[in-house]
Amino acid sequence: MKNILPGLALLAMATLFSPFSPAKDVFKQGQDISRQDRLRGSVTPERAWWDLMHYHLDISVDPKKQFISGTNTMSYRVLSAGQRLQLELQPPMVLESVSQDGEALKVERDGYSYFITPGKAQEKGEEYQLVLTFSGQPLVAENPPWDGGITWQKDSRGNDFIASAVQGVGASVWWPNKDHAYDEPDNGVLISVEVPEHLMDVSNGRLIKIEEHPGRQSKTYHWQVNSPISNYGININIGDYVHFGEVYQGELGPLDLDYYVLRDNLAKAKKHFQDARRTIEAFEYWFGPYPFYEDGFKLVEAPYLGMEHQSSVTYGNGYQKGYKGRDRSGTGWGLEFDFIIVHEAGHEWFANNITHRDIADMWIHESFTNYSENLFVEYFYGKQAGGEYSRGTRQNVLNDKPIIGVYNANREGSFDMYPKGGNMLHTIRQVVDDDVLWRKILRGLNRDFYHKTVSGRQVEQYMTRHSGKDLTKIFDQYLRDVRVPVLEYFVKGKVMKFRWSNTVDGFDMPVKAIIGGEPLWLTPVNAWSEFELKTPDAKVEIDSNFYISVLNILGN
Repeated sequence: MKNILPGLALLAMATLFSPFSPAKDVFKQGQDISRQDRLRGSVTPERAWWDLMHYHLDISVDPKKQFISGTNTMSYRVLSAGQRLQLELQPPMVLESVSQDGEALKVERDGYSYFITPGKAQEKGEEYQLVLTFSGQPLVAENPPWDGGITWQKDSRGNDFIASAVQGVGASVWWPNKDHAYDEPDNGVLISVEVPEHLMDVSNGRLIKIEEHPGRQSKTYHWQVNSPISNYGININIGDYVHFGEVYQGELGPLDLDYYVLRDNLAKAKKHFQDARRTIEAFEYWFGPYPFYEDGFKLVEAPYLGMEHQSSVTYGNGYQKGYKGRDRSGTGWGLEFDFIIVHEAGHEWFANNITHRDIADMWIHESFTNYSENLFVEYFYGKQAGGEYSRGTRQNVLNDKPIIGVYNANREGSFDMYPKGGNMLHTIRQVVDDDVLWRKILRGLNRDFYHKTVSGRQVEQYMTRHSGKDLTKIFDQYLRDVRVPVLEYFVKGKVMKFRWSNTVDGFDMPVKAIIGGEPLWLTPVNAWSEFELKTPDAKVEIDSNFYISVLNILGN
């Protein structure tokens, strides 16, 4: 393997020349925040008074017309007094009607948000249902999964090959729902998908029934999800699939690993998908038990690169190692595994188990999952290899805008939530300086926030509390500021002086150093501090696992 030489951290400007430009790796968004953005991105009064309990999404997919029609029967529980419910469905999809107990309800529209007035009193603590009837030709994905929607393609045999991928753009591009991350259906989802009889639908959870419709020359596949699930995590995958699988003996017992691939790819998938078992093994070690034993784990071939759909992870990396055959870290370690299998499966813990309440905190999903790649490498190839991989991904950092986006506005932050966020976590691990405790924190997050939506602050406070270290300013620096901290120092005789610059006020992160051959901790602040050396003009080396820049202002 190509080694990263120890020494100073790379300057962020070097990332501008990275061969892996993230320009196509972010969701498109305008700079102005519109009324629709606020309606979509906020917990409005029309959302807050009711709790989502269950969806039954019952649809028919017509590949020839690229048309979806059906119903979504939505169950909810009343939390407090309220008069209208807010749902979303984006054009060109059409919400044809809404009913409750057979009675048509009044529906008002504002953009693609719909406000529904129940026809009877909604009693606190009681559960009710709405039947949402809809149809249309949903948004066609231009560049999935980043520019999301529905992909309509053909396989090598000429069969339809169809899939959804809607993170960012929203699940409401193809079905009506409460399209905000804070509320997931407590009792899961039943997904019923009717497709032409020669095709198969693979969705989330477990296949509980297949209905045949000889008169319509079609079949309906019924998939049951028992766990809470994010709206964007609900998916359809339609094609000429063949199935194989295995049982993994995990921390909570037998875990079904099921694989659905196009017929012509069966032989190579049986060999290549061994990375799925390895991924579950590594991440159960680091993060705790796979969070969805009751729903199983699936890896499903898709006509785009891949996505973290809960218990139905999609795959389209061409049966090759790396990211489209390349190593995003530039170290060689990235070619030891299939990036899409490892990264997207890592989201089962961070995104699907622990889910952000607001898309502004998408770093909860992406920073931890970027960091999971490092931990996968470490688990199989050693700690030094994991560190090299993490440091190598710094070449992809832009430092263009903060990692945290705009709250209550349906706005995520910078692409840097991936490589910079991962390196932030790698840096925090150095500060914690206790690998046993670090693993406990990662597993504790998944245990204590099991199947929950959380804010970024909750995660920050949890890690501070359980590490016993005040990480507040570290999170502020890397999540809320674009600057890379600079450790300035100089040595003159037997005196070393050092300080932080290019930082938020009060930044005081300690760093490891080797000075004159002796390992030491430095605790810089924004003012100059002084350290007496044992020998004059001692050599200073700063641990490169800290994502910082280092400047010897005398150059000696």
